[in-house]
Amino acid sequence: MLFLSMLALGAFIGFVGAGGAGVVITLLTVGFGVPIHTALAVALASMVFTTLSGAISHFRQHEVIVKTGAILGAGGAIGSILGANVSNIMPARILSLMTAIMILSSAVILYVKIYHSAWLSAHFPVRHTLLTGQKLWVYGILIGIANGFLAGAFGIGAAAYIQLALMVVFGVPLLETIGTCMMVILPISAAGGLGYLANGRLDMAIFFQTLLGLMIGAWFGAKATHLAPRPVLKAAIVALPTIGGIIMLAMR
Repeated sequence: MLFLSMLALGAFIGFVGAGGAGVVITLLTVGFGVPIHTALAVALASMVFTTLSGAISHFRQHEVIVKTGAILGAGGAIGSILGANVSNIMPARILSLMTAIMILSSAVILYVKIYHSAWLSAHFPVRHTLLTGQKLWVYGILIGIANGFLAGAFGIGAAAYIQLALMVVFGVPLLETIGTCMMVILPISAAGGLGYLANGRLDMAIFFQTLLGLMIGAWFGAKATHLAPRPVLKAAIVALPTIGGIIMLAMR
């Protein structure tokens, strides 16, 4: 049942083109009674593999700002390990509440980006040149640590936060934000997954069923993306984390 559920969820994630880490956590905890610490570990470790192919594809199409991604990723790996260790000692009830809030906050950011881009541009003006020099290193490490900590502590990919920072702070063009974000998420998810593994929180049987279901499902789901009307896709992208966050908040 776990594998089949992840297969269906993976198809929907592939269809809308969203990461869906928060919904994976919700399905594991609410649907199958998996302890929150284990669910976070599984979701974070799974992202290593689910984002790898996407990152490689974007890199081959020259849609990755490598230096910016590498600096943010290095900071993110440090933050993710710290977050995984903080998460390890947090009570399950508090951790569930914080994770639900983080999932919902990601949904809010996605909603604003998709439906109110003009307001977002007015209040968070996009930088039009790439950030370089000492500021790139300082901002990159600090922002990387902050996003990595959120991902490591609460099992989410923090993609919405990373993409917003890439555009506003680092001047990464819109087309390159997705590929660069995937590059950043790779070391974050790998470091966080290792942190959970070292703390004994990663259940390998659940992990392999989740990973296999998500990857196979996403492959089929992605083939149907171009068939859906754009308004439906936009609504589904926002609905996915919103529903996951609400369910987790209500059932924790």
